[in-house]
Amino acid sequence: MSSLPWARWWGFALYAAIALVHIAALAVGADAVAAPTKLLLMPALAVGVFVAGRGSRWGLAYTLLFAALALSWLGDGAGTFFPFAPELPMMLLCFGLAHLCYIWLFWRVLAERPLPPWAAVYAVWWIGLLLILWPNLGALLIPVALYGLVLGGTAAAASRCHPLIAWGGAFFLASDTILAFRLFTPDAMPDWTSPLVMITYCLGQGLIAAGVVVADGLRARRSPQTEVAGA
Repeated sequence: MSSLPWARWWGFALYAAIALVHIAALAVGADAVAAPTKLLLMPALAVGVFVAGRGSRWGLAYTLLFAALALSWLGDGAGTFFPFAPELPMMLLCFGLAHLCYIWLFWRVLAERPLPPWAAVYAVWWIGLLLILWPNLGALLIPVALYGLVLGGTAAAASRCHPLIAWGGAFFLASDTILAFRLFTPDAMPDWTSPLVMITYCLGQGLIAAGVVVADGLRARRSPQTEVAGA
């Protein structure tokens, strides 16, 4: 995956194991296992990033990544962490803030190339999603439209970065697209799309996190004078 020894990636293996248990629990309807393992996903991924990136400089890239993972964790557990508020709006708020961190990270910190022409597909996706879901959104039209804008912005910004990040952004987009149809057109979505939401979500977050570690390491080697020893 990079010049880092494979032993440094064991934290990502832990994340993958928890993700597999969570997805399997969803598939068989084991809510008693699915709920707590969902809340372990982002902490496990943060551990993976910390271990794989150990010794790297602590700069804006890692600050934004850990902020995005923390906000994603709050979004994953919106119903648990914010029992006093409606779950869906709180989830959209937390993930929307996470996506703003990702956009800043991808666009201003880790970008390697101009926006590719094919990234225009994300604008088409946003317009198409709103047109399809419009009749079912009701009062959530504006929040969903805004969230979709930052979600598509994350995927577009990711297309400027390392391929791992670009793929991660695409999988994250796929996950929330499936989730949107499950929330607002539930009769049209079969049961197996519930684990599919989390398969694509876990892939997206994992690829983004791994890509940031790799891309930041490559950036540090290109500019060794900016490197500061980390933990």
